[in-house]
Amino acid sequence: QVQLVESGGGLVQPGGSLRLSCVASGSAVNMYAMGWYRQAPGKQRESVARMTRAGSRDYGDFVKGRFTISRDTAKNTVYLQMNSLKPEDTAVYYCNAGGPIAGYWGQGTQVTVSS
Repeated sequence: QVQLVESGGGLVQPGGSLRLSCVASGSAVNMYAMGWYRQAPGKQRESVARMTRAGSRDYGDFVKGRFTISRDTAKNTVYLQMNSLKPEDTAVYYCNAGGPIAGYWGQGTQVTVSS
């Protein structure tokens, strides 16, 4: 079992940046594929960024180089660096360990991009 706690969300203007953190407890982050997913009201959940256990990364098509997922195994933390934010990035962002079907989820952190 792993517990995940996200933080770092907030209100930011278009073009701004945020860094989300996901602190894991109960297991090491490198024991799971990790990912960031997001969901806005009225929209389906979508994958933002994922990292395999080996450290390979992939991103949603909408990211277009703006976001970076990383991990710090010493701190047992996964990060999502978000740059050049757009209003359509507004959503609750969730940290995931082990995949979206059978894995584990954090409580989410709200990201709002607005002028």
